[in-house]
Formats: sequence, C-alpha cells, structure tokens
Amino acid sequence: MSASQETQSLVRLTEIFYSIQGEGRASGRPCVFVRLSRCNLRCTWCDTTYSFKGGEKFTFDDVMAEVGKYPTKLVEITGGEPLLQPTVHPLMTAFADAGYEVMIETSGSLDISKIDPRVHIIMDLKAPGSSEEKRNLWANLEHLKPTDEVKIVILDQADYEWARDKVREHKLEERCHVIFSPVHGQMDGNALANWILEDGLNVRLGLQIHKFLSVE
Repeated sequence: MSASQETQSLVRLTEIFYSIQGEGRASGRPCVFVRLSRCNLRCTWCDTTYSFKGGEKFTFDDVMAEVGKYPTKLVEITGGEPLLQPTVHPLMTAFADAGYEVMIETSGSLDISKIDPRVHIIMDLKAPGSSEEKRNLWANLEHLKPTDEVKIVILDQADYEWARDKVREHKLEERCHVIFSPVHGQMDGNALANWILEDGLNVRLGLQIHKFLSVE
C-alpha cells in the first residue's frame, strides 16, 4: 500500500481526546487517545461500553491532523477492540513513521503478531471475573516484546489467584512488564497490594490514576 493510499484509508472512530495516561509504564504522561469503535468482548466491568456501537469513519489524514493539534508525541490507539479494524495496522505505522511514540491497548483475544514492532503493546489477559476468560488467545504471549505490557484486571481474590498462577505458569515476568489493575470502585487496591507483596510477585500495581483526576 502506497503512502497516498494509506492516508485515504478509513477507520471507524468513537473519539479522540487529550488527557493524562492513567495506566502502565507511561502512567502520568500527557497522551492523545484515539478510540476506535466496536468490540468483540463484553467484559462485566467494562467502562467504555459507549464504544461498542456507532462511531464515524475518518481518513488517516483526518485522524493524524486532529492528533497533531495536541502538544505531545505520545499516542495510544484503544477501543473497544482496535484490532477488529484491519486498517489499524497501517494507521499505527503511519504514526510511527511520523515520529510518534505509539501504543495500542488490546483485549488479547485477537492476533497481535502483525503489529508494527515499533508499537508498544498493552495486552489484556481476561481473568474469570471478566466473564471472557475463554477468549484469551494464549499464542499471543509468544509475540510480546520485553518492552510490552500484559495487564490483568482484578475483580476479587479469585481473579488475583488466577492471575498469580498464570504469571507463574507462563513466566510472564520474564517476557514483559505485568500490571495488576483492580476494578475501580469494586476491588480494594490495598488488599491487592498486600496479596502481591505476600506472594512476592514482580508485577506493577495499576490504579488507573485518570479516574482520580478531573481533567477537562
């Protein structure tokens, strides 16, 4: 696909917004979020159900022009599930070619092997409390880079124990960065922190700091 063809490709978009990155290794940094529409999962605790339907189609030129209005070179492609749209791949490559630090957040249910190696992958593993555990595509673990992240959202102690066991079984701490994130407003972060310490896990506790802020 030529550069001119790429910029005329379309993605279905829910929103673009500028905020503080609230999770993961980039937590606390200004970031532009490009939220694509549609999702193939229905996690019980999902906080972005508004992205499941609707959205409008935009060209790459439109998306990149809007992102370019903000004073940061950090951009995250998110959803919904962004990998449902095949054109997300050339979009990420276009951002990387333009000098952006590019991240993608994906549910872990779809193949990540074709993602541009310059892109920082934040991949979920779905614990039982999400109701989508069976959708985990375990083959994805082989395609993670040391700079990527695996995020596991924790609803309760059963989820924590599942996550702890998967971290050990798949040696996730040796593959990439691992984040345990409590479901905001439902899982006690103090309890999660104590379990991590008691079990001596080399994982990061992610508290979604954007949910404690009022950023316009």
